[in-house]
Amino acid sequence: MASLVCWLCGLLAVYVVAGYPLLLALLVRWAAHPWRRHFQPLPVTVLLPVRNGERWLKAKLDSLLALDYPMDKLRILVLSDGSTDGTAAIARAYSGRGVEIHELPAGGKAAALNAGLALVNDGVLLMTDVRQELSSNSLRDLIACLGDPAVGVASGELILRDGASGETRNVGLYWKYEKFIRRRQALLDSVPGATGAIYVIRRELARPLPADVLLDDVFLPVGALRQGFRVVFEERALAYDDTATLDAEFGRKVRTQGGVWQLLWLEPWLLGPGNRIWIHFLSHKVGRLLLPFALAGFLIASPWTPAPWPYLLLGGQALFYGLALLDLMLAEGSLLKRVSGPVRTFVTLLLAAAVGIRVFWVPARELWRS
Repeated sequence: MASLVCWLCGLLAVYVVAGYPLLLALLVRWAAHPWRRHFQPLPVTVLLPVRNGERWLKAKLDSLLALDYPMDKLRILVLSDGSTDGTAAIARAYSGRGVEIHELPAGGKAAALNAGLALVNDGVLLMTDVRQELSSNSLRDLIACLGDPAVGVASGELILRDGASGETRNVGLYWKYEKFIRRRQALLDSVPGATGAIYVIRRELARPLPADVLLDDVFLPVGALRQGFRVVFEERALAYDDTATLDAEFGRKVRTQGGVWQLLWLEPWLLGPGNRIWIHFLSHKVGRLLLPFALAGFLIASPWTPAPWPYLLLGGQALFYGLALLDLMLAEGSLLKRVSGPVRTFVTLLLAAAVGIRVFWVPARELWRS
């Protein structure tokens, strides 16, 4: 029995990490279903939730006002979530250029977005965060995706600037792997979520967010999916951010994986055939949740496999996890670090995914501080 558990856990891990991306690549060759792009300028309201964002807000607003889009169709709402710095003053300085500041009591991102939703009745919403600047063509390209009446949500691409250290480059490598998957999911039907830094959604599809929901960029898109619309990935619409350190990416991963656990509780229909992309949702989102537990089961059950497998499996795992630990001691630029760095990044994000399950016994807001 333990031997069977070992192999099942190992197969699950291999499928989630490598098998599913390979399956996507093959399916796209046979069954790609591109959406039609047609640009027609629609009224767009930007919802920009901010808490103490004075460090980035000016550059962000300049980026929004520089968009290649008719300014008479663009409304920008800065939703200040209990900010105590100069956020409101900076936003007010742009009041003559179509920027509105709404100062709200501190209630979290979901509450700020709900306040913004209450101020908009129609058109399209551009959801974005304060940190990232947008490419000038980004909104035009996203709106062009909505020219296909089957598309309800269009997500842009987050570009991480190359970091100076191997650690930040390895985090960037993970994001390239993630974008490989999203591009192909969109060509088949839909992505089970959007890039939080840049996505558009038809106003009539946007539901009020539950209190403390962690992933508006998944909750809102899957709501559109349930209503029969596609969620697509437009890689020409870009948001730029600095590559995160591994510590910062750990915190983000804890939050996003906690958010997926939370979403399964709120939207159990996603696990069944009522979700037309349920195979992709299980393979991608749920598979990532189960991956750390599958690898833990693989490790625990390895000694009970028939000889000589215990020596081979335990030896291989000891080498793999040992490389992750060794990376902490290796000097930047060393030859071995080119191998140990990606391994450490993988193991760190694996641990973060496991920690995300804390969402069931700690307040969701705690995961923002992980």
